[in-house]
Amino acid sequence: MNIPCILIPALVGLICGILGYLLGKMNSKGDDSLALSLQADLDACKANTRSLNAKIASLEADLAAKAKAASPVQSFAANVAPAIIFNDALAASVYGKKIKENDLKIVEGIGPKIEELYHNAGIKTWLALSETPTQRSQEILDAGGENFAIHNPGTWAKQAQLAYEGKWQELKDWQDALDGGKE
Repeated sequence: MNIPCILIPALVGLICGILGYLLGKMNSKGDDSLALSLQADLDACKANTRSLNAKIASLEADLAAKAKAASPVQSFAANVAPAIIFNDALAASVYGKKIKENDLKIVEGIGPKIEELYHNAGIKTWLALSETPTQRSQEILDAGGENFAIHNPGTWAKQAQLAYEGKWQELKDWQDALDGGKE
């Protein structure tokens, strides 16, 4: 057997391995720029979300103030909620599964843990959720911790209103266009 035929490839492999290791070490030293850039983008997105939620809350407050300024007959009519009977058969026919009355999880973007946050905050019905301002919903999510604060409750009140009113097909069609409760 010829020793140079075995020794030369072994030495070349060893040298290449050492060079690869050294090059990898040189490239990884102190290069946190990508992580810092991504963190800055995330912080900017969170700040933008808070700003938008504050703007939505301001607009909702303006709308509520205008509604209070309406005539007393209109205000009385607006404050008296009609008794709407829950039709579970219609809901099941649209969704293809049994729907429980006031199940907040029917709202796109709300799961069991977020539903529990709302229940703990005293919001247990579709009607109550539909009357909850977006800012209040965001406060509930923020109080739940960082994992919940990233959710956007902007459409949840309207979805809950459609569920309360029994407009199942309209709700389903809209939810099909939503992405995790966001437009």
